[in-house]
Amino acid sequence: MQQPREPMEIPPGCPAHGNVQMYGPSFGADPDSHYAQLRHYGPSAPVDIAPDVQAELVTSYDAALYVLQNPASFVRDSRRWNALNEGRVPAGSPALPMMGYRPNALFSDGAAHARLRGAVTDSLATVNEHQLIRQTQQSANYLISQFSTDIRGQAELMAEYAQPLPLLVFSELFGCPPEIGDRVIAGISGIFEGTPGADEVLGGALTELIALKRRRPKDDLTTRLMEHPAQLSDEEVLHQLVTLLSGGTAPLAAAIGTSSALYLGEDWQVGLPVEDAVSQTLWNYAPIANYAAHYPTHDVELGDRVVRANDPVLISFAAANTDPKLTEHREQLSAKAHLAFGAGPHACPAKDPAFMITVTAVETLLNQLLDVEMRVPFKALTWAPSPWSRTLVTLPIRFTPKAAPQASKPAGSNAGQASQQQAAVSSPAAGPSRTSTGAAPQPKGGLFSRFLAWTRGE
Repeated sequence: MQQPREPMEIPPGCPAHGNVQMYGPSFGADPDSHYAQLRHYGPSAPVDIAPDVQAELVTSYDAALYVLQNPASFVRDSRRWNALNEGRVPAGSPALPMMGYRPNALFSDGAAHARLRGAVTDSLATVNEHQLIRQTQQSANYLISQFSTDIRGQAELMAEYAQPLPLLVFSELFGCPPEIGDRVIAGISGIFEGTPGADEVLGGALTELIALKRRRPKDDLTTRLMEHPAQLSDEEVLHQLVTLLSGGTAPLAAAIGTSSALYLGEDWQVGLPVEDAVSQTLWNYAPIANYAAHYPTHDVELGDRVVRANDPVLISFAAANTDPKLTEHREQLSAKAHLAFGAGPHACPAKDPAFMITVTAVETLLNQLLDVEMRVPFKALTWAPSPWSRTLVTLPIRFTPKAAPQASKPAGSNAGQASQQQAAVSSPAAGPSRTSTGAAPQPKGGLFSRFLAWTRGE
């Protein structure tokens, strides 16, 4: 006879404990056990996605596809959200920036969605694949140059590489001049870090960028959005740029970090290509873990549960990809059958460029630092306690330091001595100084200005 559970063993999803909490250290440390508990409810389950914010979370692969591919019954406009309209969502809730309405393709439906998404998809389709790879390699090489000469032979790969790399790539794609690019990066980084006023910094920078492109259009993503036949207003262009930044940079950083960790991990099979590590990341560590709020247009049944019209239904891409019913025959599926990029009319329009950027970032790291390895085992790495994303907090690595380039030496200078002015990119916007023998003085300005100066050999 099975022994009764001790009280501490009772899953937090039991009725006596209320909804399953999808946030905080407990969730961050072991999200898979939370998903396993949720599966006892059926294809979906009640969760608290943030304190006092309830939602229905879909954990089944088949049910996720049903919701994602059924826009007649499940819409994305969060102005329908019952609890928000009834004042039951706490002011300042961390769920609001993720679920609150914005006038972009992500939160629109029908003809409005088709118009906005068409402009974004068509503009992205004009990005040259080879140029994107070169831009990624150049950004990667710059970031590696900032820490590879550290005499300790150590770096923190998330802060110094994975996080800033997509920001540099997107700033180039947008056609940002140096000073505007610096503020775009500071703004979007500040939003993710919760910095007060970051929204205003990002909005102001993008407004200036759009005004600049109105005066002097160029061959960049911003100009293509503005010149698209959909005739987006300046405000609409701004919101699509914000969507591309927020939906592209943080998930890309997560994918680059996790893919690098998998490839360098003790369990990785030598000889497998980097593409396999990226695919495994997308299947087993979906960068966007729980997101894509949908609102039923009528009461719907998900398994044995009934979800009320206009109550939020979130998709757990992480749980759906690891659905036990799916894993039994996952080897027979296409490598791209995962839901990390979503599905249906709102599937990520940049999934191919995102995969390409991630593979290029990992390959460049391996080619530049031939003996790079992690300083801790993969299983000892710490994950961020966020319900929205699956991303590593840190990724400590070690390598053989490279010889630092010698700075030009004015008469009477001490340029041959170790410079104290080489700044590491330890956060997307700025970072502490490093000591690297013979390093050149660090150019002034923000991350993007320094990167552009480096590309010009300044």
